[in-house]
Amino acid sequence: MTGLAADCSRCAALCCVAPAFAKSSDFAVDKPAGRPCRNLRDDFLCGIHEELPQRGFPGCVVFDCFGAGQRITQETFGGRDWRTTPAIAGEMFASLPIVRQLHELMWYLTEALKLEEARRLHPKLSAALTETDQLAGASAAELRALDVDAHRGRVNPLLRRASEMARATAGGRRPDHSGAQLIGRRMRGADLRGASFRGALLIGADLRDADLRRADFTGADLRGTDLRGANLAGVLFLTASQRRAAVTGADQP
Repeated sequence: MTGLAADCSRCAALCCVAPAFAKSSDFAVDKPAGRPCRNLRDDFLCGIHEELPQRGFPGCVVFDCFGAGQRITQETFGGRDWRTTPAIAGEMFASLPIVRQLHELMWYLTEALKLEEARRLHPKLSAALTETDQLAGASAAELRALDVDAHRGRVNPLLRRASEMARATAGGRRPDHSGAQLIGRRMRGADLRGASFRGALLIGADLRDADLRRADFTGADLRGTDLRGANLAGVLFLTASQRRAAVTGADQP
């Protein structure tokens, strides 16, 4: 199975070209889809990588392709890039959102396979992981024809069940905040063991010192969420990009 961590040194900077940027608190400029970001260098690396938030590009900091960029560059297109081979640019850029979604699913499946509480589901989770990996390794034409939503619809129930099994051991009330609008909500010190925050909007929420053991953060928006002092032991499906988007202390696990 291919790697699920971004390796920009092996990618043709697809995330800096393929998507459109809208000038906002996340991006300092407007950029149409398919046009290189003004900060992109000739070597496909970012010219302001160490200063992205200070220069108005915090959206770049929290983006994660889950390794899709280098897979498309190295595997799907055999090491070619859109600069030296302009004819493939459209196909490369169109492949990014598809492979990224599949790699994100692979990341969740990999995490679910680490859950001892969900061991009865491990064979099905493993089979789903293998299938998703095979789909992500398809040709550009096959990727264009793929119904990613349908595949996700088959995988998500497995992930939800794995989450339920793990959260059931957490004790406490296990509140369900799935899809909830919790922007700016004050929950400092709350007992949120085993809670579900799947798809919740937690922008600017205060979760300082909260007990978040075995809480599920699948797809939650954690921009500016204050997690300082929170107990994140055994937290479920919290991605690296979500951690970067939140406010955390240096001692967080």
